[in-house]
Amino acid sequence: MTSAGFNWTFPLACLLVGVTAVLLCFGALVTTYDAAMAVPDWPATYGHNMFLFPFAEWFFGPWDLFLEHGHRLLGATVGIITLALAAVVWLREPSATVRSLVVAAVLLVVLQGALGGARVLLDDKTVAKVHACTGPLFFAVTVAVAALVANRARAAAPSGPLALRVTVALAAAAYVQLVAGAQLRHLDAATITPATFRWLVAFHILGAVAVAGLSWAAVPVCRRQGSRAAFRWAVAIAALVVCQLLLGLGAWFVSWGVPSGLLPASWLPAEPIAARSPRGALVVTGHVVLGMLILGGSVALAVAAGLFHRPRARGVA
Repeated sequence: MTSAGFNWTFPLACLLVGVTAVLLCFGALVTTYDAAMAVPDWPATYGHNMFLFPFAEWFFGPWDLFLEHGHRLLGATVGIITLALAAVVWLREPSATVRSLVVAAVLLVVLQGALGGARVLLDDKTVAKVHACTGPLFFAVTVAVAALVANRARAAAPSGPLALRVTVALAAAAYVQLVAGAQLRHLDAATITPATFRWLVAFHILGAVAVAGLSWAAVPVCRRQGSRAAFRWAVAIAALVVCQLLLGLGAWFVSWGVPSGLLPASWLPAEPIAARSPRGALVVTGHVVLGMLILGGSVALAVAAGLFHRPRARGVA
């Protein structure tokens, strides 16, 4: 609440987080089904204005078209909400930190839209890899805005220094792990060498170990040093990480099968074996989406642990 009336920052930030989460789910499905080129032009859709493309042709059309065009519509919606949030924050929000984060969100959503268009116009998987890295970063920023405003409204006290360091490291590791996973999901089986593939897999496995270790360490640390909210977030993330490890194994088996040895030099990744079957798509996409949720939860945890917290000056009420 502000002196001028209701403050829309928090509900708009929550709406942005929710719609972005749905957008990321669609993006994950687009990659799983290799549907990025289902619509060959951009920003138009088969010559139509994106927003005026016939609903029946989209909603009841081919699955690839449904995913790609739906991804575009959601991306545009996220952009509009981001601009609305920026306007509200600029007019009503006194926090310089929140303002800075929202400016970052605007820049990222513009960059993400441009990368999405370049991915289609250039038909370039390298652009797709970058696009897959900036999306989670934008999501993390939106979660930070919502969590910061909510945490401030509850006037929650910051956690101890160890809790803050562990939670920030967890958020960073969760993001790096998503970046590593994006590189594996956008592999070009015709050009990648066995050595490069083994390094990517090894890095992803090390990232999983780091995220798991930090998430489980955060539980006792936040219990000793953190607020009640931070401890609840830590417990939830630790549970999600267990599910994510199981989904990771499942994603490997449905995508690449079971190799005869532990990544032998002669073994090359081929096209995914069953990732486009309904069951395989559910496992692979679920692994990506759960990774996004872990990242979002880790950011919220870091904010609850005191990230961006500025202690009040002495004598200030």
